Amino acid sequence: MARKSYQTEEIIKHLRTMEIEKSKGKTMEEIARHIGIHAVTLAKWKREYGGLQLDQAKRLKELEKENARLKRIVADQALDNSIMKEALSGNY
Repeated sequence: MARKSYQTEEIIKHLRTMEIEKSKGKTMEEIARHIGIHAVTLAKWKREYGGLQLDQAKRLKELEKENARLKRIVADQALDNSIMKEALSGNY
């Protein structure tokens, strides 16, 4: 079975649905079944996007992408520095 990838807007909408259903007294498993996802996924979303508004969640995703890009740049630069040090020391 193929996995469905949810957009940030959909996740926030499902979390709002979860809050409404939970206030009615339903369990997490019932809510997850109603939404069509696993209860663990719902808990993970709640942990990650818990009290965020839609614009805040979008900004979080943008910052995570930017952070990953910067980490790759730093790793590449550290590798380049290592190569230069090795070449300058004559141990190649």
